[in-house]
Formats: sequence, C-alpha cells, structure tokens
Amino acid sequence: MGDRISRDPRIMLGKPCVRGTRITVELILAYLGDGLTVEQIIEAHPQLSADDIRAAATYAAEYLAQEGLVAAE
Repeated sequence: MGDRISRDPRIMLGKPCVRGTRITVELILAYLGDGLTVEQIIEAHPQLSADDIRAAATYAAEYLAQEGLVAAE
C-alpha cells in the first residue's frame, strides 16, 4: 500500500494521491461513498487498478485510526 499512495506539496496541494496520478484518495472515497463499484471507478479512470482503490481505502482507514479519540461529553 505504501508505494501506491503519495503526498507531494506540488501535486494537488499535498493531498494524498495515487502515485503517478492526480487522483486523490478523497475522490476515490467519494466515489465509493456514492455507490460506485471498483469497476466503475476504473472505467472512469483507466489508469487506476483495483489495488490502487484498495490502497486508497486502506490509507484512509489508517489515517483515521491515528486521529485519536474524542472524549464523550
């Protein structure tokens, strides 16, 4: 996964992207949230692979796991 997602302040303002593209993890998650399948995402962006899409989801999950907990009020 680590080699599929990159962050570069010169590309998409440093948002995490699939390496070698300007396709952000955020965009991939939005597509998945809208109900698109992996196949539909690849059809729209043929430079992506199923592994890229899984890597984006894993990246987001790992990022959120490091966010910390909010204390209950």
